[in-house]
Amino acid sequence: MVRQERAEVTRSAILDGAARAFDAEGYHGTSLGDIVKEAGVTKGALYFHFGSKEELAQALVDEQFSALESVTDTGKPGVQTVIDIVHTMARLLVADVRVRAGIRLVIDQSSKTGIVSEPYTRWIELFRECLVQAQQRGDVKADVDPGRVARLIVGSWTGLQLSSQVLSGRADLTEETTLMWEMLLPSIVPPRRLERFRPEGTALVPEMV
Repeated sequence: MVRQERAEVTRSAILDGAARAFDAEGYHGTSLGDIVKEAGVTKGALYFHFGSKEELAQALVDEQFSALESVTDTGKPGVQTVIDIVHTMARLLVADVRVRAGIRLVIDQSSKTGIVSEPYTRWIELFRECLVQAQQRGDVKADVDPGRVARLIVGSWTGLQLSSQVLSGRADLTEETTLMWEMLLPSIVPPRRLERFRPEGTALVPEMV
């Protein structure tokens, strides 16, 4: 048990060190030597847990999804779930270096090595499923295509967080995310249901019947 716990501590240190390195220099600007130095481990320890830089980067990309389990684990996902997920990502981008590195890795790998679509398609499918269930309850307009709206949300917020990083170091990201939802919700939700949803996000998703 002690050996297993020590291995978990080492793996966590590697992920933290890699996140700091990738966040600072990007995928192509970071070597395994940089990660070893930042994590304070040996190269042998790194290879014990991760077979390559690519595998380590993928683990960090996956962190953005595991970090949202408490938000997505709801018995009645819908419009507010999507709002809350995006706001949670906004907070995590500021507070969690692993999530921040994961987002940068997706962008870096897409721009330098060709299209890397898997993280985007995962986000789109997650949002689409939430919106389909919301539409079945009457919380999304009947003539709205949940898949196209999901793509619009992912694309809009991806651009929003990048511009927020450049213009304010993400200091205004939560405020800008709220504004995005204030603009989008009237196009998605029937007027009689708009008051059910909080564009600023909420920790508690209200019951929607």
